[in-house]
Amino acid sequence: MNSDPRRIVVLISGSGTNLQALIDAQNTPRLPQTRITLVLSNRKAAYGITRAQAANPTIPTAYLALQPYLKTNPGKSRDDYDAQVANIVLKENPDLVVLAGWMHVFGDGFLDLLYAVKPVEEGSSTQSSESEPRKPIPVINLHPALPGAFDGTNAIERAYEAFQKGEIKHSGVMVHRVVKAVDRGEPVIVKELPIQEGESLESFAERLHKTEHEIIVDATKMVLEQVKPVELENTVY
Repeated sequence: MNSDPRRIVVLISGSGTNLQALIDAQNTPRLPQTRITLVLSNRKAAYGITRAQAANPTIPTAYLALQPYLKTNPGKSRDDYDAQVANIVLKENPDLVVLAGWMHVFGDGFLDLLYAVKPVEEGSSTQSSESEPRKPIPVINLHPALPGAFDGTNAIERAYEAFQKGEIKHSGVMVHRVVKAVDRGEPVIVKELPIQEGESLESFAERLHKTEHEIIVDATKMVLEQVKPVELENTVY
């Protein structure tokens, strides 16, 4: 059995409640033999950074935002920024990357590197000294809507508005594999959630977020078991 922990990198933009669910689950029966090795934010004030620093043991953090990057790197593009994020992630040699409230749409610069479509640039600190091809690193994303419904931002509010208009009776949450089309990757876990008559947007959002905290852990475990399974009977908690 390989006793090395499964390594996760988590990308965030906000308060980090879903990150906290992953922190609480790491190296427990919910995420056995698993460690978050880096939390990267594209917002300096994201409270998720504080959550990572308050974890026991402390989780290393990094910060890189698009506009400051472009301002300090004249001539660079959004795709260059995405590639720089990918290089930071690849340094951790993760088994899985989890987008947990990451409010930035990745393009080719990130996905092609993580999925090993193109090699790491020569001279990069992430470049392997060996010539063998890299294995693709799976990337999953949490989205507060059902597959094919309310892609992109403000999905909760848009679903609630559609319910108010009588267009839908329920919404839901999914964790999906990340592809270049926004929120259109293959679902890993999908959970439907009815919207109740007379329920406020705040109440619906609160119920939905509780479901998010459950499925982001469950989906992370499922994908990790596919790429790096562990023998549970030999795992110590």
